Amino acid sequence: MQYSILITGCSTGIGLEAAKTLQERNFLVVASCRKQEDVERLKAQGIKHVVQLDLSNSESIVKGLEATLAITHGYLFALFNNGAYGQPGAVEDLPVDVLRTQFESNFFGTHELTTKVLKIMLAQGYGRIINNSSVLGLVAAPFRGAYNASKFALEGLTDTLRLELADTAIKVSLIEPGPIESRFRANALVALQDNIDMENSRHKKGYEDAIERLSKEGVTSSQTLPASAVVDKLIHALESKRPRARYYVTLPTYAAVLMKRLLPTCLLDWVMRRQGA
Repeated sequence: MQYSILITGCSTGIGLEAAKTLQERNFLVVASCRKQEDVERLKAQGIKHVVQLDLSNSESIVKGLEATLAITHGYLFALFNNGAYGQPGAVEDLPVDVLRTQFESNFFGTHELTTKVLKIMLAQGYGRIINNSSVLGLVAAPFRGAYNASKFALEGLTDTLRLELADTAIKVSLIEPGPIESRFRANALVALQDNIDMENSRHKKGYEDAIERLSKEGVTSSQTLPASAVVDKLIHALESKRPRARYYVTLPTYAAVLMKRLLPTCLLDWVMRRQGA
């Protein structure tokens, strides 16, 4: 039996690596991208099945899932909810519509797609749902309030879903990466420059530091791992008879888990404030 999987957010980074690796492992992979140009690019790179699916658009979610099911003959073994982006900015500088846009992609779109896929999995009697969260779904960092909030919400929803599906053959897992090689920083820089009024903010200096950090090319930390580190955890969540509820990736993620358990809030706040903008 060839297992089928739909992966969101495959234009670069973790999603693209997952699509390539799982296709090599003989999964029936359906990769999805928000932009049609990325769909064509992935096909040219050898990904056999690629569909357009924009998590911020309900019509696109419906059409993307319909196209997926046409490829998989109506069945779906797994859904890897990977599509997301990070909107930087101090909480006080976040326009409400910008926060809504962050949640549309990172939370509401993921929820909408998941509930539609869940109906299929319940009818067929099996399935795996894996949500890609973040170390910032475990602990908060300054100037990342929109992203923090979306990932905290995703964690809560995923934990609840796991409890509610405990009496079924559908397994639910969270993957929680830290710094991973991707275009995440480059995309965050665009979101910061497009959506935050930095000139008139009391955090102007912090934003200048953030722009410098986000503008750097390549790996900026010795603790940054390749996207394959996340895919290794994804493979276990897909292939293990007893997948874990949580998979931690990168040293900063393990450190965050320990600090949250052991440190009083005032000390954890001190550590996280040093992360800066």
